[in-house]
Amino acid sequence: MRITGGIAKGQHLKVPKNRLVRPTTERTREAIFSMLASLTTNWSCGLDLFAGSGALGIEALSRNAEWVDFVDQEHRCCAIIKQNLDKIGFSGRAHVYCCSVSKALTFLANKYDVIFADPPYADTSLNHLLVQLASSTIIGDESLVVVSHSSRLPLQNNYDGLILVKERRYGDTRITIFEKRVAENRGFSANEGG
Repeated sequence: MRITGGIAKGQHLKVPKNRLVRPTTERTREAIFSMLASLTTNWSCGLDLFAGSGALGIEALSRNAEWVDFVDQEHRCCAIIKQNLDKIGFSGRAHVYCCSVSKALTFLANKYDVIFADPPYADTSLNHLLVQLASSTIIGDESLVVVSHSSRLPLQNNYDGLILVKERRYGDTRITIFEKRVAENRGFSANEGG
């Protein structure tokens, strides 16, 4: 698996040999960053949840992110993320947290411009995670949340101000991007409607 763009384009990444890890394909990563580029030019601080090999966060670093935090609960994955960061020379711009995503959300303190979430397809808690993210302090106005999920798992259009802004399907994978919106900044009221 290789980095698809930026200063580390073409560099190979090590991938965990684990049936639970489903690395995001090069084609899908290219599509994600193309979608992001149409929505924002700011992804200086990123968060890669369920990071696996760290491919999404490392791709963001290659494409000029200043800092990325990685979260994965598998020790094997955390070791591989660290190896990949060392190999490419990005270790000084990242931190790897080896714990569950739900635990990480209790102590992470940065405000992230872009959050990547690529949970295992068998994980049924994605809707709950989006509710947690929507109300957390790690999301600021206009933060983007990029979710890779099974196309058989429908997501809502709105999670407490985390609004669906773009969606694409690639085979069995659906990429859904949400943006945190504050009602008074966007000219609408949460009380409007029905």
